[in-house]
Amino acid sequence: MRQRTTVFAALTTTIAIALAGCGQPAAVQAPPRDQDLPATTPAPPPDPVAGWAGGYCDAMTHLVSTLATLPAVDPSTPQRASRTSSDLLSSVVDGLDRSLAGLNALGAPPVPSADGGREAVIRQFAEIRAQAESARERIERVHGDPAAMKAALGQARAALDRIDALDYLKGLKDIPALAAAEQRAPACRRLDQPAG
Repeated sequence: MRQRTTVFAALTTTIAIALAGCGQPAAVQAPPRDQDLPATTPAPPPDPVAGWAGGYCDAMTHLVSTLATLPAVDPSTPQRASRTSSDLLSSVVDGLDRSLAGLNALGAPPVPSADGGREAVIRQFAEIRAQAESARERIERVHGDPAAMKAALGQARAALDRIDALDYLKGLKDIPALAAAEQRAPACRRLDQPAG
């Protein structure tokens, strides 16, 4: 009987402890203190002007990349000079087309009255593109005529000289807010670095 009483007492004690816990509110955990939280860096606020400048520089990159990989002109024969000059001009036109598409898709900058630079670059690129395409077509038409070929190659050279004189970041540098944004845009920093 004593063993039964001991078991009963142990069972009663266990039930009493369990019941005592049921009526108590759950322990509330204290909120973490700031020094207990892991250090996080808040995301910087969006920078629409730097984003636009980066888009502008991305558009310029198409032409810059094209010019860095232009095919060479082979002057060994008139036929090869004609074909390789035509290939070179086709590459230039393609690079200009891709840059123009990027500039047009970009739209106006988020800075009041600052779209003049982009529009001027678009006009200039369109003019050079027309000149390069005209020279390419002329080269392809004048295969057997050395004098006409020389004139066509001169036209091609003039288009390439205009491209060589371009300041790709002029559309940004003329507007102070865009010039400052250019410094914050990684695509512009890459574009502004010398090749190599």
